[in-house]
Amino acid sequence: MQRYKHIYLDLDRTLWDFKVNSTETLKDLFYKYSLDNNFSSFDLFYKSFEKHNHELWAQYLAGNMKKAILRNRRFYMTLGECGIYDESLSNRLGDEYITMSPTKTGLLPYTIEALEYLYDRYSLYIITNGFNEVQFAKIRNSGLEKYFKKIITSDSTGFLKPRKEIFNYAITSVNARKKECIMIGDDLVNDVIGAKNAGIDQVFFNPERSEHKEQPSFEINSLLELTEIF
Repeated sequence: MQRYKHIYLDLDRTLWDFKVNSTETLKDLFYKYSLDNNFSSFDLFYKSFEKHNHELWAQYLAGNMKKAILRNRRFYMTLGECGIYDESLSNRLGDEYITMSPTKTGLLPYTIEALEYLYDRYSLYIITNGFNEVQFAKIRNSGLEKYFKKIITSDSTGFLKPRKEIFNYAITSVNARKKECIMIGDDLVNDVIGAKNAGIDQVFFNPERSEHKEQPSFEINSLLELTEIF
């Protein structure tokens, strides 16, 4: 679509397959540290981690927790469910998860096809809430670096999506105008509502076809549909 010149994309669960890559990393750690001696199955360990990770990330997004605490606390709480209260082990798991997960390179279907199409037509950028040391490694290891002119993170700006400050920074830092910008992401609050509140058009990537009452500028179920919008 000709009116747009600048396209901003989320990273996790929009391009980088967080679920697949995180699961692989957790499974590696589960067997490396023989946690099958304590948990009856990997699935039990995974579900426990997901629960605590989700709860702690909500606190982090609300500004009530520092990332250094989140990194290890989620493992401490997970291990605690089977009676392991080991700060040292939790710290090792937290550090290795941060180191290992960005080496995983699984992408959502049609990520490369969509980026190849958009790359020649628009200026592309990433806006992500992830940690700098993790997100930059994910982008580099997955072969995505060449597509993007700028990576905007909550770490570098000091603001988390859906705060409009991070979107405003993303616009002003590349001398763009809001009417020429659009945000693509899978999170209805962080990506769609956040961008809308900042005065930017949005594409809601909804591969699960989740029901909602929001009215994004566009909605897609596959990244390949971006070639129809743009």
